[in-house]
Amino acid sequence: MTTKRDHTEMEKRRLKAAKLFEKGKGASEVARLLGVRKQSAHAWLGRWQADGLKGLESKGAAGPKARLTPEQCEAVQAALLDGPEAFGYATAVWTLPRVARLIKDRFGVRYHPAHVWKLLQSFGFSCQQPTRRAIERDEAAIAKWKRRGWPALKKKPGKKTERSSSSTRAD
Repeated sequence: MTTKRDHTEMEKRRLKAAKLFEKGKGASEVARLLGVRKQSAHAWLGRWQADGLKGLESKGAAGPKARLTPEQCEAVQAALLDGPEAFGYATAVWTLPRVARLIKDRFGVRYHPAHVWKLLQSFGFSCQQPTRRAIERDEAAIAKWKRRGWPALKKKPGKKTERSSSSTRAD
């Protein structure tokens, strides 16, 4: 997973570039001094010349804005930790459609189940596969069968018989 960009640090670097441009430095020299690509420094120079310092200010993260507030995200995480049984489900397994329904019911925000997975990853959750066990499983009966039934089915070592004709060992 990629690291998140620090937009304030990036903006500080562009503003340093603006100060260097004011001192008469060229884009190539600014790129070398700040450790950035020449193309970036040339783009900054163009924006600085067109819009001044305003053109170099951060516009924030690209892409759509988060649909859940940080407080709502914390509430979703707490609900997930409570378990699905607390929300009326018969099994102790959170599925993506269940989480999507939880978010829709509690906050009125609709997520596609496939996107819920990205949201869960951002919370630090990982995919867990439950072990498959029958609801009717009777541990006591299984233990009893292992003690009594299984040994009766196992082959017992037989008497030593003469070797078969396929034996290659010479006597």
